[in-house]
Amino acid sequence: MDLIISPSQAIGTVTAPPSKSMAHRQLIAAALAREPRAVENLDWSEDILATLDCLRVLGASVERGETGVVIGALDPFSQGDPITLPCRESGSTLRFLLPLALLSGREVTFTGSPRLLERPLEPYEHICARQRLYYNRQADRLTVRGPLRPDEFELRGDLSSQFVTGLFFALPFLEAPSRVSILSPVESKSYIDMTLAVLRNYGIRIVGVGNDRYHIPAKQKYHPHPVKVEGDWSGAAILQALNFLGGNIRIRGLDELSSQGDKVFASCLRAMQGKKPTLNVSDTPDLAPILMAVAAAGRGAVLEGTGRLQYKESDRGTAMALELKKFGIQTVVDEHRIWVEDGTLQTPSVPLDSHGDHRIAMALTVLLTLVGGELKGAEAVTKSWPGFFDVLRSLGIVISNAEEKCIEDGSGI
Repeated sequence: MDLIISPSQAIGTVTAPPSKSMAHRQLIAAALAREPRAVENLDWSEDILATLDCLRVLGASVERGETGVVIGALDPFSQGDPITLPCRESGSTLRFLLPLALLSGREVTFTGSPRLLERPLEPYEHICARQRLYYNRQADRLTVRGPLRPDEFELRGDLSSQFVTGLFFALPFLEAPSRVSILSPVESKSYIDMTLAVLRNYGIRIVGVGNDRYHIPAKQKYHPHPVKVEGDWSGAAILQALNFLGGNIRIRGLDELSSQGDKVFASCLRAMQGKKPTLNVSDTPDLAPILMAVAAAGRGAVLEGTGRLQYKESDRGTAMALELKKFGIQTVVDEHRIWVEDGTLQTPSVPLDSHGDHRIAMALTVLLTLVGGELKGAEAVTKSWPGFFDVLRSLGIVISNAEEKCIEDGSGI
């Protein structure tokens, strides 16, 4: 889907979309409870649908309603024939569910997009090698077979917190305690805190025993807990950026006490007022594309802690640099740092490319509301926020289909 965004200002009131990060966690925890309960306020994004599909295949009872599901009764020790879990492009789905798939002796194959299966999975490969579990990774699939055993687990802290979350879901079921140690530097700590908050609500105890070390008691059970997924601070960052650049949007549905790390975006915007700040995104890597966009429209910025951006849905630092150049903004990307230079934002003379990445698509859209232009691959937003462009239209942003525009102008005839 290729769209043309015209220079226009966002004005109005909007409810923040449900948090995708929180929804993954709530759905998995609810699925593991003995009795089904409601998980409300879901957005049917590609990633959430992937998690629901996989939980269903694993044996969870899933009844979908208009805005939520009733889900539960998944037995992770269930035996049977080999199964295949279709993860689409969702790294959270794959990394959160893999340890649960290892609890039984059943053979489980994970499939997904080529980009998903290129992303790092080494911590799980090392665990399987250490415990002599079956682990076969190919270009288009990953097959594993347990059973996972209690252990002293050591994980790199600078790769992804999703591996920690995956173990935290699975280890409480085991017959003996385990320990998880996260090696310094620990990045995305707020996402680990988010997981711990969700698990507490379902009666799961994970005990901190020192700096980034956790004790997981054995033989625990998930207790049913109905929940409404909170608003997404990552999505709200896009709306806040539109405000920063001249819009007037009132955002509802956000929890100021949320454990979501991306709520720091407001303080990042304050730091960008009238100057070129240095911002560390090691704990909030999903904010990097929209911070780069805002910096391009302002006085630039230096982002630190950007090493993991290359492992996302795209190589986000490099992809954003290529697109910002089309606006006349120079960007320098190295292994752990990105410089967005001061410059004058220009209307791109060629279409922009989302690189198949939802966060890049949204960040580029924010800039196009200032100078106008065409965005190719706009459908990437369905990964996390299917209604994104509908929301922008409701706020007054002028968006048209590129093909229809060509016909209207006579250039498609």
